[in-house]
Amino acid sequence: MRFSQIIISRLGAIALLLSIVASVSAAAPRDGATLYSTECASCHDSAAARTPTRATLADMPTATIIRSLETGVMRVVGNFRLNGPERVAVAEYITGSPFDPNWNTSQMLECRATNWPSKDLFEAPHWNGWGNGNHNKRYQGKGQAKLTKYEVTRLGLKWAFAFPGETIAESQPTVVDGRLFVGSRSGSVYALDAKTACLHWQFQADAPVKNSIVIGTVNIDDTSRTVAFFGDLAGTAYAIDARTGKVIWQRTVDDFPASRLMGSFILVGDQLFVPITATESTLVAASDAVCCVFRGSVVSLNPATGAEQWRRYTIAETPIKTGENSLGNPTFGPSGATIWSAPTYDPVLDRIYVGTGENASNPATKTSDAILAIDAKTSDIKWTYQGLAGDAWNMSCGTSDRTNCPEAPAGLDYDMGSSPSLTTMINGKRILIAAQKSGVVHALDPDNGGKLLWRRKVAEGGILGGIEWGPANDGHRLYVALGDMRWNTPDLLDPKLALDANVGGGVVALDLNDGSIIWEAPPIECGERTQCSPAQTAAVTAIPEVVFAGGMSGHLRAFDAENGKVIWTYDTVREFEAVNGAKGRGGALDASGPVVVDGWVYVVSGYSKWGGLPGNVLLGFTPIAEAE
Repeated sequence: MRFSQIIISRLGAIALLLSIVASVSAAAPRDGATLYSTECASCHDSAAARTPTRATLADMPTATIIRSLETGVMRVVGNFRLNGPERVAVAEYITGSPFDPNWNTSQMLECRATNWPSKDLFEAPHWNGWGNGNHNKRYQGKGQAKLTKYEVTRLGLKWAFAFPGETIAESQPTVVDGRLFVGSRSGSVYALDAKTACLHWQFQADAPVKNSIVIGTVNIDDTSRTVAFFGDLAGTAYAIDARTGKVIWQRTVDDFPASRLMGSFILVGDQLFVPITATESTLVAASDAVCCVFRGSVVSLNPATGAEQWRRYTIAETPIKTGENSLGNPTFGPSGATIWSAPTYDPVLDRIYVGTGENASNPATKTSDAILAIDAKTSDIKWTYQGLAGDAWNMSCGTSDRTNCPEAPAGLDYDMGSSPSLTTMINGKRILIAAQKSGVVHALDPDNGGKLLWRRKVAEGGILGGIEWGPANDGHRLYVALGDMRWNTPDLLDPKLALDANVGGGVVALDLNDGSIIWEAPPIECGERTQCSPAQTAAVTAIPEVVFAGGMSGHLRAFDAENGKVIWTYDTVREFEAVNGAKGRGGALDASGPVVVDGWVYVVSGYSKWGGLPGNVLLGFTPIAEAE
């Protein structure tokens, strides 16, 4: 990209994205009520926008909201539309409580000093990163799981760890060499003992940490270091000493104001692969926003230094002005095709596979809603498989205003949102699984240019699936959780909008050979529970003979992998006495899936987006003979 084009794109994003006033500080002072009405209500008064509701915000500490406006997920609004006193004013108005910088009063139980790590870091049972390895199968074998089907039926809660002041718990834990690593919405990253949840160290990132942490051994200055890699929702990547919690390096991977590192990284030798997305497609629901200039990308970094080795945009063309919308604001394209999930590595072909989302504006491209096969060394795209052509969509399409919705026919938001899964079937053939929000599973041949082997539609599809965060497989069967979440109105910013408690959910098992359905299991009904949906959008996890899947209802269930019979259920919607002394409660289960290691099952609970039940806990289960 030419320098002038970079300047145009970035200035367009900063100066036009939200039609920012020339000088916030020069405007007349505004009180908290006015600020909320003008800057916040259009999204937060809705139950299902990609934001917590007003009631959920009111339960947060005032400092949490201020931090979100300063450096967190709302930093674009907080820094460009508000000044410092206004950020405090609106936060105090929402919570009804004065700002207390010492709000985090939880008492962490600190671990005794140890000689961690062991000489062989990965000798002990472990689950590393999002998909338990760079193939993203989400499967844990017998020797690593150390949990039989019978023992699953006897699982009991051993402990709960609460993320202080949070309403969303979405960072899936990583467990390596007896330590559990997990991020949080406040940006705190914790290293806990996997058996007791005592604290080894705590690190504060600059913004929320959603992705799973990846642990690896890296040679830095001729010294072998055990490093924790992760990113935050402000576009910054981190390398932290996994023993001490001290920073080795951190760098901004993408300077777009609304960029996010949401998908987990993968480490392959001397390359760290980082997927990049952004919230631009959500921000343009505001009618005065200008749409759209962000393109998804994957970046290869040097894991020892953070230096960029290469960057591959999912859209080759630089966005240009394409016209004007009904308000006379310029429109730009092509855009979007962002990467929401962890890449997958193919050691046979030395390639990575990434799934992309929809285009945020016209013109639509051939690389949206697609799987891209990328050469790991050169970044060349070797082949592309597109699940749906012509899908140009953004959040404006889900409102009554629709000012920034791409011209008809608008797309359907059918991302390839979950990580591709590379596996070898029992017959020895390799297969690449791509699960789409359309509710379609695509089976591709990685050794034959991504040729389609079979395709199976298992769900209706929609904004939240179809299939959202991904299936698991054991080489014989593919286990798929079904989303199909619905609301009582198509306007996602309607203040009266609520989850439909009767639609969505279920788990299905497919034969990896041909996609035929082996069994189907219905969802748990919501009954009288409010803010509930039977939808199952969270990732699935499998071990020998057992499949784990959670749901927006807050229930975590274990199924017999052979026939789909439910063998264990735990309702996480309750208050917990947390080991770290903070107030804990469970809620909806979304995004992250369960992690199974060394006879334990770990899951985070609480997801206040899209109208779901808030929560803030990490739960540890083990067979009841060992549980309290």
